[in-house]
Amino acid sequence: MMAGYFHRLYERTMREAYAHARREIARSIELGGACLECGAHDGHEYQWLKRELGGVAFDYRGVEWNPAMVERAKSRGLDVVQGDLNRPMTFEPGSFRCVFALSVLEHLLNPCRFMDECLRVIEPGGTLILLTPNISTYFTAALILAGRMPSSGPHPDSTRLLNAQAPVKADAGQSNFDIESDTPVHRHLVVFSFRALKSYLEMAGFSDIRGYGYGLYPFPNFMQPVMEKIDPYHCHQMVFVARK
Repeated sequence: MMAGYFHRLYERTMREAYAHARREIARSIELGGACLECGAHDGHEYQWLKRELGGVAFDYRGVEWNPAMVERAKSRGLDVVQGDLNRPMTFEPGSFRCVFALSVLEHLLNPCRFMDECLRVIEPGGTLILLTPNISTYFTAALILAGRMPSSGPHPDSTRLLNAQAPVKADAGQSNFDIESDTPVHRHLVVFSFRALKSYLEMAGFSDIRGYGYGLYPFPNFMQPVMEKIDPYHCHQMVFVARK
C-alpha cells in the first residue's frame, strides 16, 4: 500500500515536471531558431515540439550516446549525432537559441563541464533548460536514516539491489534499466541539490536563473502544488531555466 502511494506521487511529479520543462522549451523557440536536445534518445521530444509550435519553423538537433537510438532518430529524418556529453561538443559557439537536457544531468560523469559547454553553444539571450532529480529531499534523508539507498542519489551497479532498496525508481518509463552494463546510461552518478545547481549555473555565467521543484514527499498529491511553491528546495525533481 505504501509503495503504491509513493508510486502515485512519483507519477504525478514526473508528469508535472516534464510538462513544465516542455512549456519552457516551446516558449524559448516560439519565434523560431535552433534547439539542441542533449540526451536525445531517438528524438522523442521533437514530435511534441512540432505539435506544440504548430507552423513555427525551428531547427532541431540532438546529441545521443546510444548508437542504436541515433540510427533510429536518423531513420526518422532527424539530425541526431552520436556523442559523449561528458566531453566538449563539436558545435560552434552561439549555435542554439535553446539547449535542453531532460533527466540527463544526473547520468554524467562531468555535469559541470557539460553546463559550461551549454553556455558556450547557446547564443546570447538564449536559454538552457534542465530537468534533474534533487539529492536534498526529506524522502532521501528518511531513506538514509533507515539504512536504504536514496532513490534520487548515486546508484549501486546492481539492478537487483537497487530494486530492493529504493521504493521509487528514478527513471520513469524506462524498460531497459541497464545499470549492470559496461557503459550504463541509466545509472545516476552525480546528483545536485537545488542550491548547489543554482550556484553552479551562476558561477558558470548564466543569468536570470529560475528554479522550480516538483514532488515534496511525503505530502499527498492534492497538497503538492502548494507545497512545491513553499519549499522547492527539497522537492524530488528540479526544473531550471537559465539565460546566457
